[in-house]
Amino acid sequence: MQNKTGTYLGFCRRAGKLTVGVNALRATRERVYLLVADPSASENGKKEIAKLSVKFACPVVWLDGLSSLVGKEMCKVAAVREEHLAQAICASVQEGQES
Repeated sequence: MQNKTGTYLGFCRRAGKLTVGVNALRATRERVYLLVADPSASENGKKEIAKLSVKFACPVVWLDGLSSLVGKEMCKVAAVREEHLAQAICASVQEGQES
């Protein structure tokens, strides 16, 4: 359910709880609850996303068209820094996969 997921990502962005891009994630010291990544990322990008997942001890959700959902061109990864929105995004992605 891309619509719901996009809405939740928009809430995160407006609340200032969304970090976009690998370089920004490397520099962040804040708690990250969920990584949202685009499957079209390069192999090196996917390896970096896996490293970030270990660094922040959080799950990764793969979504097509992430750049349009977060409103940033060529975006391959975004971090959700709000626990309840991260849970809502996980739930909406699981709903979409079951349909």
